[in-house]
Amino acid sequence: MRNLLNFLIKYNHWFLFLLLEVVCFILLIRFNSYQQSVYFTSANAVSGNIYGVTSSITSYFHLKSENDDLLDRNMLLEEQIAKLESALTDFKLDTAQISSIRALNERDYTIYKANVVNNSLNRIDNYITIDKGSSSGIKPDMGVVDRNGVVGIVYKTSPSFSLVIPILNSKSSLSCKIQESDYFGHLKWENGDSQYAYLRDVPRHAEFKLGDTVVTSGYSTVFPEGIIVGSIDDMYDSNDGLSYSLKVKLATDFGKLYNVRVIARNNQQEQKELEKNTLRK
Repeated sequence: MRNLLNFLIKYNHWFLFLLLEVVCFILLIRFNSYQQSVYFTSANAVSGNIYGVTSSITSYFHLKSENDDLLDRNMLLEEQIAKLESALTDFKLDTAQISSIRALNERDYTIYKANVVNNSLNRIDNYITIDKGSSSGIKPDMGVVDRNGVVGIVYKTSPSFSLVIPILNSKSSLSCKIQESDYFGHLKWENGDSQYAYLRDVPRHAEFKLGDTVVTSGYSTVFPEGIIVGSIDDMYDSNDGLSYSLKVKLATDFGKLYNVRVIARNNQQEQKELEKNTLRK
């Protein structure tokens, strides 16, 4: 404290000079309009620059929180995009399936509604039972589909029920083609995942890409052309090296089958008899 008093006493004339300067400056600004306007203009410019620098510094220190917020929003948008893409794919499959069934000529095909009453997934030879039989017009070798894609083929019937051989059966062999290029092969299921089957004997010169749609070829008396089966998920060389084997993700979810449609081709028997008689010769 004593040192401070000594310092003030020693330089008192300087402090008095500064005080008088401040008083003069205040009086000059207060009682002279020109000097007052110059002062406020300069003061505003200086304060504006100070505020700008302060704002920049503050914004810099807030960048981390803003970046975190942007990252959260980007993740949310990516999730929404993934959901939309999945919904669009499902909608595309549903629309294609519905359109393909509606496009069937009523003079050539009859559609029967049925419900699944028994189903299996984990056997080598799985079977499905539906609640419509011969009394409803169901016969063996009729095609069965649901709203998403092909289910299987009617194997046996009783008056009130029918037994269906689904794609998930070692006896099933379905003639299919790649919708985008029309190259065809035979769809077989290998005991394992109920979501996948394999399209065999696709020519090596066939043009296709992952994600292409696989549909029924129409080269049989059972299914008309263009019924959705699934989409290409992967590809492999066949054992003989002369063709491709395509892994197909099935459009039908066999784990939650309930409502199905049975497709009856009205002139099916005529074609079968003609082909049978021709093969006998």
